[in-house]
Amino acid sequence: MPQPKNVAQVSSLMQAGTLDPVEGLERTLAAIEVHGDPSIFIRMTKARARTEAEASAKRLREGRSLGLLDGVPVAWKDLFDLKGMTTTAGSTVLAGAPPAERDAVVVERLQAAGMVCLGQTNMSEFAFSGLGLNPHYGTPINPNGRETPRIPGGSSSGAGVAVAVGLVAVAIGTDTGGSVRIPAAFNGIVGYKATAGRYPMAGVFPLSASLDSLGPLVHTVQDAVWVDAALQGLTAPRIRRGTLEGREIVVPETVVLDDCQPGVLRAFEASLSRLEGAGMTIRRMAIPAFAEIFALAASQGALVTAEAFQLHRHRLQGNDHRSMDPRVVARVRLGEAVTLDRYLAIRTARARLIEAVRTQLAGRLTAFPTVARTAPPLAPLLADDDLFVRTNALTLRNTLIGNFLDGCGVSIPCGVDADGMPIGFLLSGMGGADDDLLSAALSIEPILRGAAL
Repeated sequence: MPQPKNVAQVSSLMQAGTLDPVEGLERTLAAIEVHGDPSIFIRMTKARARTEAEASAKRLREGRSLGLLDGVPVAWKDLFDLKGMTTTAGSTVLAGAPPAERDAVVVERLQAAGMVCLGQTNMSEFAFSGLGLNPHYGTPINPNGRETPRIPGGSSSGAGVAVAVGLVAVAIGTDTGGSVRIPAAFNGIVGYKATAGRYPMAGVFPLSASLDSLGPLVHTVQDAVWVDAALQGLTAPRIRRGTLEGREIVVPETVVLDDCQPGVLRAFEASLSRLEGAGMTIRRMAIPAFAEIFALAASQGALVTAEAFQLHRHRLQGNDHRSMDPRVVARVRLGEAVTLDRYLAIRTARARLIEAVRTQLAGRLTAFPTVARTAPPLAPLLADDDLFVRTNALTLRNTLIGNFLDGCGVSIPCGVDADGMPIGFLLSGMGGADDDLLSAALSIEPILRGAAL
């Protein structure tokens, strides 16, 4: 039997009794071993996984399934507490910290749904980069690159690669500026960032309390819908496929299309044409608030760096920073310049801009490229700090808008460039529009994934 890739495939086999959860787990562990990239997972929870798989197998044999996800393996970014394990946030600084006394609440919820915990995946140190490079645990290699190793995107780098290569059908990441949607786009999978607060964050190591959110990296939108329900503590998904005929989608003409690679723009425009052919209306408009977000960061500082600096201040003042990625340290230090007056000004402006965009969009979803470019080669970024900074800024540019505006978004593959590198189509909604977003995405996905440019 070939290794099933997506959640629905794994679930259907297990629910039908064709694939025993214990057998499925052992095949997964063997696939991870054979793949041979030690930088995808930071640590595995094999004993726990086997115990959970055995319990799932017993339930299924006795007709007591916990639901669609019972027995399905799941991987967790190294920000989620797993009982008895140390959460290191992709850093060696925290390697000596006490192990977690309990699972993060969302880990408990997926365990309650019967999912099998595989362990913690690699990430950018302290989640502070959109590229996915990690000097401590290594950098997972994007599986779509040909002869040239390319970056996986971050900060949920291991999660994105683990799903893309088929080692696991679902991995859970966090998203403060694009850290679920960027690796999804770069690796050719689906990444859903929920509105902040849709799921509890207790037991999740923070970066920026104002911007942090989380979500699944999976192969299909349907998989995301199933996992979303379990993350909310629901026993079954309630989101259904929406109607596209006559539905209007907004394509912003401000910032998000600037400096996009030609291949990215071609794939995006071709996707819009296919959506129009399916009966959707595409409305292009300027959204001045998008430009104001970047002007605000230039004049007052970035909200994420201000809050990251407060979180890591003691590490910078002590000796811990000597063991951290110098690029992460440099970015965190930028937050020191954000005074209390500036921080309050940012928060006030943020509330105003959220309301302005909510009013302008009037309930409509937006669409634009997830990232302005495809995944670049790894080696030049390792060697050149200035190139790293420029590439990181461009990589995060489109996705961070959704975090700043407290919205939700899902990146769906929509084609590839001339080098065969995946391109993501970012469908987004304002805060709380998650059900509508996912409903529309269920119908939009098959239209987008029909072409490879």
